[in-house]
Amino acid sequence: MSAAPIPTVLFVCVHNAGRSQMAAAFLTHLGRGRVQVRSAGSAPADAVNPAVVEALQEVGIDISAETPKVLTADAVRESDVVITMGCGDACPYFPGKRYLDWQLDDPAGQGVAAVRPIRDRIEQLVRELLGELGVGTAAS
Repeated sequence: MSAAPIPTVLFVCVHNAGRSQMAAAFLTHLGRGRVQVRSAGSAPADAVNPAVVEALQEVGIDISAETPKVLTADAVRESDVVITMGCGDACPYFPGKRYLDWQLDDPAGQGVAAVRPIRDRIEQLVRELLGELGVGTAAS
């Protein structure tokens, strides 16, 4: 019997500099190779938000080398689950994909103190997603 295919999850926000980067980092960290993770933005920023980098470093996740990536139709087409975080109509739609929209505050222009609760909510949502995907978390 062959192993179940690894699900692919794409996180999308406008700038791919905050929320989607945090979500991708948590899913990569907690999924430990059991999920393929992508993130992108409909209008990518030049760099990841420094407060987001700092907030993730506080919980032992280093995304300092990450860069915002542009959203492509291929990235959506190749993903099983597409999770949007405020990208609106800029996100392409393909039938047969699972779409979720996570309502989260935008960390743009915020300091690390404002980013922490967003980070913690994203971690909670990612843990729930792992359960829904049937892959559990790194701690389980």
